[in-house]
Amino acid sequence: MIDIISETIIDSIKILPFLFISYLLIEYIEHKSSQKLEKALSTSGKYSKVVGALLGIIPQCGFSAVAANLFSSRVITVGTLIAVFLATSDELIPIMLTYPEKTGELIIILIAKLIIAIVAGTIIDVIINKRKKTKSQFDKDSMHEHMHDMCKHCDCEHGILKSSIRHTLSIFFFLLVITFIINIIVEYIGNENFKKIILSGSILQPFVASIIGLIPNCAASVLLTTLYIEGSLSLGAIIAGLSTGAGVGTIILFKTNKNLKENLKILGLVYFIGVFSGIIIDCIVRVI
Repeated sequence: MIDIISETIIDSIKILPFLFISYLLIEYIEHKSSQKLEKALSTSGKYSKVVGALLGIIPQCGFSAVAANLFSSRVITVGTLIAVFLATSDELIPIMLTYPEKTGELIIILIAKLIIAIVAGTIIDVIINKRKKTKSQFDKDSMHEHMHDMCKHCDCEHGILKSSIRHTLSIFFFLLVITFIINIIVEYIGNENFKKIILSGSILQPFVASIIGLIPNCAASVLLTTLYIEGSLSLGAIIAGLSTGAGVGTIILFKTNKNLKENLKILGLVYFIGVFSGIIIDCIVRVI
């Protein structure tokens, strides 16, 4: 047990400086341009799926929530909302940036998620005949007030340095706990049995990963990314899991959009697209 604890702590501490640098850069971008990016999402018209997917890739707490609010006010379409949700990667980028040798894989994952988000969002809007942006207006002051309420726990408005440190320590704690749990499981049930539990090597693994991704918390993306880095998740599975992981956006959608049936359909579509995309990608990888 002592060996597991010490190994977990040492491995986690090694990535702490890289994690802080990543969040420092992300906070700088967010503070400098977040309002412009929010405006771009609501005024991008026929390019909304592309803009939504690009904004969703940016690892910060707000865009999936903004998209949910805009959709609830019918400012953006279902396809744009789903594009943002599918593109959202939560903690993938900061964590994988701490492993420079994984940069190529990170780029592949992000490009794949962008393509999936744009294509799926466009197809969905075509099917439900909502290509044009709805004429409904929304209360921007209300949206920004909500964004403030949602993000105030991370001190986003109290300076880049303080916010970066808070985010870094928060994710470091998640990494520490999740890595420790994984090490304990592997130690006591064996590596092979653990891989069987998460269907490692199976074409069905994206089903499991997508369920994990639906958990509206950054711990889900931390877990998925950690498992992928350790080699327990396939490329298709990590993409599937991260595609269904819209973070707090899912919570905001159910809170602001009173149509429960519509919300469940959206969640079902996101899950289906994530699983389907993951299986297709794994099949392509196996053929190659």
